Order: sequence, then structure tokens, then C-alpha cells
Amino acid sequence: MDNNDEAKNRKTSILANSTRIKVEENTFIEAPLEVEKIRKEPYSLPEPFSWSEVDLLSNDQLDELYTLLNENYVEDDENMFRFDYGRDFLKWALTPSGWKNYWHCGVRAAGSKLLAFIAAIPALIRIYDKTIQMVEINFLCVHKKLRSKKVGTCLNPGNHAKRIIIPKPVGSCRYWHRSLNPKKLIETKFSHLGKNMTLHRTIKLYRLPENTHLSAQTLS
Repeated sequence: MDNNDEAKNRKTSILANSTRIKVEENTFIEAPLEVEKIRKEPYSLPEPFSWSEVDLLSNDQLDELYTLLNENYVEDDENMFRFDYGRDFLKWALTPSGWKNYWHCGVRAAGSKLLAFIAAIPALIRIYDKTIQMVEINFLCVHKKLRSKKVGTCLNPGNHAKRIIIPKPVGSCRYWHRSLNPKKLIETKFSHLGKNMTLHRTIKLYRLPENTHLSAQTLS
């Protein structure tokens, strides 16, 4: 064995015994944080902004959240369409079993108008053969006039979805939407007919079955 072979074997041995994740491993990149190591103090906000819990059981605060999302949440590139989640839907989506009021976090200006919001709900996430208690982050929304203030990174200093293309992603995921009213979506130019598809065939494709295929007992 020459010196080059010895060097290659030594390098392979060092890499095999390192703490890096191996190709064949399915494990976390960073271990879950211990509770006592979680930051106790909230991140500071510039004046005149302050943190605020949003009480979804209060009709007034629910109205505030609805208005914020209705005017500032996800929209298309032409600013023609935006999600319009109703008040009852927001309360249903954000108060499932095990919800916490302090998981509904807002930012106000001088203790008054709601200008930003982020929510979490409890979730059991299955990762390969493990089931882990986590939270699902949703409804991250910052008023359009505040988006240059980097309030979003204070609300969620981590990974979150964004409708832009980034170079060389380290990971990706794919998800699908099912159009519940394709005729209306196509008429308003929110969607368009697929290749070799007619409106009649599209409506038939997305039509929901009369009866569900899974019972509540199967899902539990």
C-alpha cells in the first residue's frame, strides 16, 4: 500500500468516526432544546411596538385578527387575490384540543392596532419511526407597511415558507391543493384549464365524492 492509499484510508476513518450525519442516517441535525435552555425574555422590538397575546375568545380581538389577515395575508403576485379566512374558521383552526392562548402572538403599535401575528397549534409529527410532540406554525402575517422593519424574523427566527425562488436549496417538499370550486376559480382567472382539459372534465375531476371513504373510527 502506497502513501496515497494510506492517506485515503485515514481520511475515510476520520470521516466515519466524526459527529457529522452519515448519508444512511435518518436523524435530527440539531437535537430538541431542553426547556430550561429556551430563551425566557421576548425579543426586543423597536419603539413604539410591543408584544401582545391575541385572545381569540374575544370577538373584538378576533375581528382585529380577521382584518389584519384579510388586508395583509398571502396574495398573488399581481395583488388581485388574497385568502379570506372567516372569523369562525380562524377560531376553529387556532383553538384545537390542547391549544394555548400564549401561542397566539401579536405585535401592536403603542398598545393599540394589531400590526403583526403568528400562531402555533399542537401537533404530533411522525418522523420515520418516531412520533414527536411539536407545534405547527401558521398565519405568520405582518402589515405591509412594516415588512421593511424585519418584524417577521422576530416573530419566527427560523424557517418559514416564502413565495420566492432561492438558489441551491438544501431540502424541498411538495404539496397539492384541491380546487373545490374550479368553475369559479377559472372564471375569475385565479386558475386556468390544464393541457387537453375542458371545463366539464375539470369539474368532474375535482368533484368530491358523495360519501367519505374513511370513517372517524379509521382516522382515530
